[in-house]
Amino acid sequence: MAHEQEKEAAARASLRFIKNGQIVGLGTGSTAAYFIQLLGEQVKKGLKIRGIPSSGRSAEQAAGLGIPLTTFDEFPEIDVTVDGADEVDSQLRLIKGGGGALLREKIVASATRQYVIIADESKRVAVLGKFPLPVEVIKFAQPVVERKIHRLGAQVDLRLDSAGKPYLTDENNYILDCRFGRISDPPGLARQLSDMPGVVEHGLFIGMANVVLFARGNEIVELRAG
Repeated sequence: MAHEQEKEAAARASLRFIKNGQIVGLGTGSTAAYFIQLLGEQVKKGLKIRGIPSSGRSAEQAAGLGIPLTTFDEFPEIDVTVDGADEVDSQLRLIKGGGGALLREKIVASATRQYVIIADESKRVAVLGKFPLPVEVIKFAQPVVERKIHRLGAQVDLRLDSAGKPYLTDENNYILDCRFGRISDPPGLARQLSDMPGVVEHGLFIGMANVVLFARGNEIVELRAG
């Protein structure tokens, strides 16, 4: 319950980054869902924004709250995106993808002027890697990529859905959850994974976050890049 309250507190703190007339990126996951809920309340009060969601789930939630949605066809650049993270280190490097939307989340982040991450204090780590690193792969390549990542020293598990079948992303790909342990060189690992044929995207978000808002009890701790 404490973590849920912290998630909501971080989401509420992020609302100060949202201004009238902006294009807003909508993250995915349990913390981002609090932001979307709160954003919907502001829209009902008269806030004029348009959202670009990073997943089908976020699009459905936003539409149900009356948040106007748009696409990259209409607006190829986003003013501000608010999203969660599974881990954040002191350099604002992230592990994301626990919610299964890492590909679209990274595309949204890459098109964003100001990328704001919200999280409870438990997501703050000294070294990335305790949380399994999600890697999205095309189905055909899954056995090949799995072996290659295993050779890098990770325990690799194909993500399954609630029915015990392979989890499918919005783009109809598989996700490999890779337990590397302590990731001493996140940029180096990111390059190795990106160079593997069949890897669509990985959950290392490096040099993307501008602001991180951690909720610690009733306190909001703000970290900024560089």
